Amino acid sequence: MFLTRSEYDRGVNTFSPEGRLFQVEYALEAIKLGSATVGIATKEGVVLGVEKRVQSKLLESSSIEKIMEVDQHLGAAMSGLTADARTMIEHARVTSQNHAFTYDEEIKVESVTQAVCDLALRFGESTAGDEAMMSRPFGVALLIAGIDEKGPQLYHADPSGTFVRYDAKAIGSGSEGAQTELQDKYSKDMTLKQAELLCLRVLKQVMEEKLDQNNVQLATVTPRTAKDGRASGQFGIMNEAELQALIADM
Repeated sequence: MFLTRSEYDRGVNTFSPEGRLFQVEYALEAIKLGSATVGIATKEGVVLGVEKRVQSKLLESSSIEKIMEVDQHLGAAMSGLTADARTMIEHARVTSQNHAFTYDEEIKVESVTQAVCDLALRFGESTAGDEAMMSRPFGVALLIAGIDEKGPQLYHADPSGTFVRYDAKAIGSGSEGAQTELQDKYSKDMTLKQAELLCLRVLKQVMEEKLDQNNVQLATVTPRTAKDGRASGQFGIMNEAELQALIADM
């Protein structure tokens, strides 16, 4: 019995004759509707920047969290469904703390990204006794930034469970134009301050609203030495005063 196109569309774990999983492709399309998100890695650290869509004057902009801390040395920025992102980031936090408790060391940036992508693949139809599975793919992509012995790193993780390391990456609304701008302006020798300013300029280019300290969120991961003497990072989210000063320098 042959399935129609609509039946392939509905089945989250059924390949079409062309070898496509339509529900995963639709999840990837959902990310293009999300907030513009930019990540830039330099020798001095990593910068994450996200557009905050303030839909109403009555909305408290500080309550919109698009960048979250995973551990002291790494954080993540999201584009897509925020509720899905919270699930993924909570999984990353638990994985990181379990690693620290078991091995008395900070988890590698690539390892925590791998754990998040493993979770992204847990969708389909579960049976009794199986590990709980989700009914659909996640509708969110993450930019995961951190520092370990390999230096500053930036990873892109998407709903297909794929993760790739980038020097600079843009996701979300207007990501194609933003990525082109990053390719033109990015340099491996740029300072962290230059990366912060480039991040804001790229966001300004793709945002519909005028950029100010209330509708963007910026975070950095800068180098530090862990308690065991290994190279690590310090994650921090900029406050409104720091953002205002940075915007004035543009």
